[in-house]
Amino acid sequence: MTRPDAAAGPVTGHEATRNGLRGHPWLTVLTLSVGAMMVSLDTTIVTVAQPVMQGDLHTDLTGIQWVTDAYLLAVAALLIAAGRLGDRFGHRTMFLVGAAGFTASSVAIGLSSSLGWVVGLRVVQGVFGALMQPATLGLLRSAFPADRLNQPIAVRSAVIAASTAAGPVVGGLLVEHAQWGWVFFLNAPLGAVALLLGVTVLRDTRDEGAGSRLDLVGMLLVAAALDALVWGLSVVADTGWTDPRALPCLAAGVVLGAAFIGWERHSAHPLVPLRLFRSAPFTSGVLTMAVMGFVMVGAPFVLIFYLQNVLGLSPADSGIRVLGLTLLMIVGAPPAAIWIGRTGPRIPVAAGLTVITASMWALSALDAQSGTLRTTSCFLLLGVGFSPVMVGGTKLVMSNAPKELSGVAGGIQQTAMQVGGSLGIAVVSAVVTTYTADRLPGRLADAGVTLPPERTGRAVRSVAVGLPPDLGAGTAAHGVLERVGQSVFLGGMQYALLATAAVTAVGAVVVARARQERPAA
Repeated sequence: MTRPDAAAGPVTGHEATRNGLRGHPWLTVLTLSVGAMMVSLDTTIVTVAQPVMQGDLHTDLTGIQWVTDAYLLAVAALLIAAGRLGDRFGHRTMFLVGAAGFTASSVAIGLSSSLGWVVGLRVVQGVFGALMQPATLGLLRSAFPADRLNQPIAVRSAVIAASTAAGPVVGGLLVEHAQWGWVFFLNAPLGAVALLLGVTVLRDTRDEGAGSRLDLVGMLLVAAALDALVWGLSVVADTGWTDPRALPCLAAGVVLGAAFIGWERHSAHPLVPLRLFRSAPFTSGVLTMAVMGFVMVGAPFVLIFYLQNVLGLSPADSGIRVLGLTLLMIVGAPPAAIWIGRTGPRIPVAAGLTVITASMWALSALDAQSGTLRTTSCFLLLGVGFSPVMVGGTKLVMSNAPKELSGVAGGIQQTAMQVGGSLGIAVVSAVVTTYTADRLPGRLADAGVTLPPERTGRAVRSVAVGLPPDLGAGTAAHGVLERVGQSVFLGGMQYALLATAAVTAVGAVVVARARQERPAA
C-alpha cells in the first residue's frame, strides 16, 4: 500500500502551489540536480588536490591513493543496499540523510590535519554519497511516469557532465589560491542548498509492499563481492596482473558474487529481485551503463598522459582541448531525450555506442604531431555519442523496473558504471603496460641503447605514462630516449583505445538486438 503523500504520477502546477510546492516535478529535478552536482564535482575536484595534500599530510603515493580508494570502496559496497533502503524507508529520507552526512563529513575532512582522519572521513563521506545517488533516480522515477523520464534524465546527465568537467578547473584554482581544505569546504554551500530544497520540495514515496524485512545477508555478500572486485581491479591498474594481490581479490569477488546470486534466488526478501533481469531492455540498460563507465573512466586514463606528456600541454590546456566533449554532452542531452521519446531508447543507444566506437578508433590514430583541430574533432565526436548513451541507458534501467524497486534499479545503474569504470582503467592500464614491457627493450636496442636490467621496471613505468625512459645519466641522448618512449607509448595507447572500441562495438550489437518491451507498471 502506498503512503498518502505518494500518489502516482507528477503533481500538477496548481496542486504544487496549493501544497507548498512539495512534489513539483521540475523543482524536484532542480533539487536532485544540486545533489548530483555536489557528488560529481567532488569526484574530480579531489584528484587535482591530491599532490598538495600528499605534501601537507606528509605521506607517500600509496598513502595519498587511499584518499580516493577509501571513498570509492565505500560507494561501491553500498550503492545497491542504499537503493533498497530508499525503496523501504523512502527516497526523500535517504537523500536528506545522505546530503547532510556528505556535507558534514566534507567540512570535517577540510579541517583534518592527518592522513588517518582524512581517509577515515572519506569512508564516511562515501557512505553518505552512496545513500544520495540511488535516491536521485528513485525520486525522479516517482515524480515522472516512465514515458516522461527522458527530459529529467537529460537534465541530470547534463548537470553531471558539467560538474565533472568543472572539477579539475575549480580544484586547480582553489589549490593554487587557497588551501586544499577548500576543495572539501565547497560542498558546504552546495549541501545547504540541497538540504533546503530537499526539505521544501521533495515528496517522499515508498511502497509498503517493498518488503518489511531487509536482506542483511544479501547486503553483506554484495558489498564484499563489489569491494573485492573494485579493489582487485584497482591493484591491476596500479601495479599490473603480476601483483600477488590481484588475482586472489578478483577470484574472491567472483566467488562472493556467485554466492550472492545463489542466496538471492532462494531469499524470501531478496535485496535484488532477479526477476528484474528477465527484462531484456533492463539488462541491456545495465550493460550500457557498464560500457559507459568503461569508456568514460578508462579512455581518459591514457589520454590525459597523451595530452600532457606527449603533446606537452598544461593541465589547463588539456581541459580546453577536451572541452568540446563536455559541451556536447551538455547540449546534446535534451535533443537525445527528444529522439529517445520518439523512437524508444534502443536505437539511439545503439547509434551512440557506434559513434563512440568510431571516436575510439579515431583517437587511437593520434600521434605526437596531432594538432588542435584533429584532437578536438575526435573529442567532439565522442561527445556526440555519449549523450544518447547516458540518457538512453538510464532510461532503459529506470523505466523497465517497477516503481517500488526504483531505488534498487538506481543502485544497480550506479554500480554498473562504478564497476565498468574500474574495469576500464584496469584493462587500459594493463594493455599499455604489457605492450610497453614487450616492445621497449627491442626499440631501445634498435636505437643503439642498452636497457640495464636493474632499470627495466622504472623505464617501463615511465614510458607507460608517456615519459622518456629513465636509464641514468649519460646513457643516451635525451632526444633518442624521448623519441623511443613516445613511439612505444603511442603504440600501447593505440591498442588500449582499440580494445575500448571493441567493447563499445559489442555493446552496440547487444543493445541493437535486444527486444523492446513496454515499461513496467
